[in-house]
Amino acid sequence: MRLCEDRVVIVTGAGRGIGRAHALAFAAAGARVVVNDLSEGPAAEVAALIGPRAVVNTEDVGTWAGAARVVSAAVETFGGLDVLVNNAGIVRDRMIVSCGEDEWDEVVRVHLKGHFAPLHHAAAYWRGVHKAGGPVSGRVINTSSGAGLFGSVGQANYSAAKAGIAGLTLVAAAELARYGVTVNAIAPAARTRMTEQTFASTMAAPDDGFDAMAPENVSPLVVWLGSAEAGDVSGRMFEVDGGRVCLAHGWQRGREIDKGARWEPEELGPVVRELVADHHPVPVYGA
Repeated sequence: MRLCEDRVVIVTGAGRGIGRAHALAFAAAGARVVVNDLSEGPAAEVAALIGPRAVVNTEDVGTWAGAARVVSAAVETFGGLDVLVNNAGIVRDRMIVSCGEDEWDEVVRVHLKGHFAPLHHAAAYWRGVHKAGGPVSGRVINTSSGAGLFGSVGQANYSAAKAGIAGLTLVAAAELARYGVTVNAIAPAARTRMTEQTFASTMAAPDDGFDAMAPENVSPLVVWLGSAEAGDVSGRMFEVDGGRVCLAHGWQRGREIDKGARWEPEELGPVVRELVADHHPVPVYGA
């Protein structure tokens, strides 16, 4: 029996790049797949490669109603929902002083709201099944980024949205555990249309051998996280690229100095410098 045999999976942004690789990998693992993408042509091509175990969906997951219809499509077509892979995204790269309101709003809408809205509707479905006494083996895999974990110069909008997705993952994992749902996130690196400008100098495909930047390298971990076997892993962030899988740790409390009374502003210079002296954060990309 294949790892995801007969599991029902939604992959958003599945027409190209990493999402396409996810959809095909889940199908190869036995899943039935809702191939969601705003571009019908690429989505239809992916669905055709999968065959009758796939359905095309062109809803905009960055809208509340569109996200609801994606979840409904899975339930109505395949009889349920087991896995939600939030992958859809865009970039509108600008330095902070050059970023316009529309470029900020659209990136945050597509990434952050485009994760929360499908998650909300999927969670409501799973809660209903749970309350009715049915079995739930729900899995959510969100897509953050190294830019969201560490920051990226020229990508304030993207970095903020991806950091929000990391925080959303933690909250969702805590809230949805009672219903039998796990929520994890990945921070992938691969050669796609969205990343070709940012990483143009390092992402050329090799003439032979292992292509470390192929989108297909990211999908095996996502498929495993979407399987019934992964029920004991939740609230985690994984960096994944090539043959590498890394568990990323988020904000943690470090050293503290407690005066036991209110500080005077003049006292805090030496205190702050002592606290930061031995901590060296991961550099912001491009800094």
